Amino acid sequence: MLNEKMTALGTQRSVIRELFEFGKQEAARIGAENVFDFSIGNPSVPAPACVNETAIKIIKETDPVALHGYTSAQGDAEARSAIAASINRRFGTDYTANNLYLTVGAAAALCCCFHGLCNADDEVIIFAPYFPEYTVFVEGAGAKPVIVPADTSAFQIDFDAFLRALSPATKAVIVNSPNNPSGVVYSEETVCRLADILREKSAEYGHPIYLIADEPYREIVFSGTTVPFLPDYYENTLVCYSWSKSLSLPGERLGYVLVPSKAKDAPLVYAAIAGAGRSLGYVNAPGLFQRVCAACADQTADISIYETNKNLLLHGLRDMGYQVVEPNGTFYMFPQSLEPDDEAFCERAKAHHLLIVPGCGFGCAGHVRISYCVPTERIEKALPAFQKLAEEYRA
Repeated sequence: MLNEKMTALGTQRSVIRELFEFGKQEAARIGAENVFDFSIGNPSVPAPACVNETAIKIIKETDPVALHGYTSAQGDAEARSAIAASINRRFGTDYTANNLYLTVGAAAALCCCFHGLCNADDEVIIFAPYFPEYTVFVEGAGAKPVIVPADTSAFQIDFDAFLRALSPATKAVIVNSPNNPSGVVYSEETVCRLADILREKSAEYGHPIYLIADEPYREIVFSGTTVPFLPDYYENTLVCYSWSKSLSLPGERLGYVLVPSKAKDAPLVYAAIAGAGRSLGYVNAPGLFQRVCAACADQTADISIYETNKNLLLHGLRDMGYQVVEPNGTFYMFPQSLEPDDEAFCERAKAHHLLIVPGCGFGCAGHVRISYCVPTERIEKALPAFQKLAEEYRA
């Protein structure tokens, strides 16, 4: 007998991936220029020049055996030191290599946190709208995901709903800011109130509630928006990061877990995360890109293109009558669908060759996710299709 849960995960592709594959089929049928694919968050700008230059330099100058050999399980010490130094420069912290565990992207970082922290029947709180794989990762660690409904007026935290969701079984709370799919950044006011509640409830329950900050979009923000650095506000914060978006390296799978020394039982937490990585078979993160990302940690791809795309799409959709909370980060937009059934709306959009993702998969029905990390020309050509779709509903 096979594991039924794993079989189901392997046979039921995510809605995002299904749309992405459908888009490729449509492109082959009618031409890629006629398909307006906004399904997947695959960066559309190239990695900065330093990435390839550094990779080539390392390949040329490193002993061939060492180049592709194992690193320490937690990551190469020099790479971790360089990454810690980059964090310290930006946030005024004093982290060292020993605060960092390098991972196969942010997904592996999250899985290491959940597996390291959670026991059976522990609960992990997730704020909607959320990246759909969160529930998969939490359940895979044997814990229970508890969803807090979205505050759709601004996509900040609904604190009344959050207080109802907390319980003595709460082991962790995950936040994603800048947020996929809404693009919203949690305000400092939101972060401060969240931290106060977590301290109060940790004391009441007699155990720490860990705040897991999933931050692959940290650098992708617009118009001077500041992303609060959560360890500055709440001591029991674990930061999960990836260079997939900031350096446009989703295929290279390089990220980390940051375990601040101020976290409760920090050495044991770090050991549990390392043990989880061992249990999950993460022997070590990709060695070459440990060194590349460490050398390029202060750089980003040209994220100004995403702001151009955001403004073009936001103003265009609003002029057509779509209701949209303005994203101040990421490369996603989360407008209301023009009918309550967001899945039906997305199906109707396909007739106009618009590929957008239903919000119900993100825990927020009645909305759709538009991924605008695409060539600007695609948005310009797609706006008339969004207009025709809106006119159909008005008619």
